[in-house]
Amino acid sequence: MSFDTDRAALLAKLKEKSVFFGDFTLASGAKSTFYIDCRLTTLDAEGATLVGRVLNAMIQREIAATGAPVKAVGGLTMGADPVALAIGMTSWMEQSPALLHVFSVRKAPKAHGQTKLIEGNFFTGDTVVVLDDVVTRGDSTLRAIESVEQAGGKVAFVAVLVDREEGGADKIRALGHKVLAAFKRVELTGDLSAKA
Repeated sequence: MSFDTDRAALLAKLKEKSVFFGDFTLASGAKSTFYIDCRLTTLDAEGATLVGRVLNAMIQREIAATGAPVKAVGGLTMGADPVALAIGMTSWMEQSPALLHVFSVRKAPKAHGQTKLIEGNFFTGDTVVVLDDVVTRGDSTLRAIESVEQAGGKVAFVAVLVDREEGGADKIRALGHKVLAAFKRVELTGDLSAKA
């Protein structure tokens, strides 16, 4: 399948399963007339496959363009977890030029064992792509970036499934990180002013 075909199928799946209209309170405490629950798509068998194919293609293209020696993908648990695993598996199944391993950033260090904040395939010195399912204010993505950098990693760029277009991606860019978004909010919700 082509990238455009996969992207169109993923957009249809997100609109079908992950977009809700009503009165919602976001994690930031802000009120919203819509809610995007990407996990209903990223944890769906077909949805996860499409997420893997679309985001892996975007990431591979960026790696080829920049020459970044990316070793792994991951982000703050749990929104980024299924996205990262889908990308990693796709990179192996498609024999992509860059094989992408997977890591997960905990919200707090584990209290036992190795007491790690970052689990999985992340090692000091690695160049990685930080992921998120939805970026609103960018706080969870920025926490993941900070955790990677404090652990001695380098962030090549950020890739997200949906940019809610509420300033988060701009905040991440202002700190010097390129942000790739598979979809903008308007593609999922349409023109909200028409719904008011």
